[in-house]
Amino acid sequence: MIGVITYDYPHLKTEQVLHSFIKKGYALKIYGLPFAPRKARRVIFQHRPNQTNATHPATIAQKHGIEYVGCWGDQDIDSGCDVYHVLIGRIISEECLVGKRIINCHPGILPAVRGLDAFKWAIYKDNPLGVTLHYIDKDVDRGEIIAVESTAVYASDTIETLARRHYENEIEMTSNFKYYMAPASNDCPRAEGKRHMRMGPGIESRVLKSFGRYVRRHMS
Repeated sequence: MIGVITYDYPHLKTEQVLHSFIKKGYALKIYGLPFAPRKARRVIFQHRPNQTNATHPATIAQKHGIEYVGCWGDQDIDSGCDVYHVLIGRIISEECLVGKRIINCHPGILPAVRGLDAFKWAIYKDNPLGVTLHYIDKDVDRGEIIAVESTAVYASDTIETLARRHYENEIEMTSNFKYYMAPASNDCPRAEGKRHMRMGPGIESRVLKSFGRYVRRHMS
């Protein structure tokens, strides 16, 4: 049984991963956590599709006969599943972690690019681009790494095409996590970076200005 930890709210990544899991015939249980809309902030470019442009996970659950549990907090998530996937940008409490294997797919190569806006920070820091499947523990973005999948960079890329491909890489890796559970090797750097917060417009502008140089350095 796979537990899916998401918002009790329409969420695109959840919809996409759920449909993939359903096609694979996995037994599922969905846990919906409270969602509080955030105040809109100014960004120069959006590197992820609008996550609220989606179907409510409870609607998907009802359609496909999946158990849906609305939760007041993550302490309401039981330990009855073999493995859990957290599909939302939320820190899981230590209380919830007890007795569970919880997997996250981080949109950056860990531990080099930790925290929020990993796609943008990787470009800004001139780090390789990729996503990391890892177990969650009490230290944010420091859990045991399962596998890393690089995101291809092409000479013709714009910031929009690369951001789209990077997001699709995240969805693919999450959806096919069983494939990645086998021992994997890669040549990605292992030096730990600082944990980043959201990137401000000033640094975003520099990302755009340096994007051509980044592509030339990292293209496949």
